[in-house]
Amino acid sequence: MPSVRKNEAASRYDLLLDDGRVAGFADYVVRGDTEVALTHTKVQPQYEGRGLASLLAKTALADIQASGHCVVPECPFMQAYIARKPEWQPLLCPV
Repeated sequence: MPSVRKNEAASRYDLLLDDGRVAGFADYVVRGDTEVALTHTKVQPQYEGRGLASLLAKTALADIQASGHCVVPECPFMQAYIARKPEWQPLLCPV
């Protein structure tokens, strides 16, 4: 089962396959004391269509929520994911 790990050194969440290979990532930028911007999400083409980007988004958003931050989805995928998932909309930073 693929997993997601926070890679603070690279400021991204890594999507890991069972063998440890990185199949994708979601870049983030911490802004001030309250905001985390999700700036870019990428899943390698050979792994697309398997729900891995959604796993990546869900795990990153849960981690941001647990940290007490709000999220700024700058990445089009993250914007669309949050728009489709009302449970994550309260996590959006106030405009």
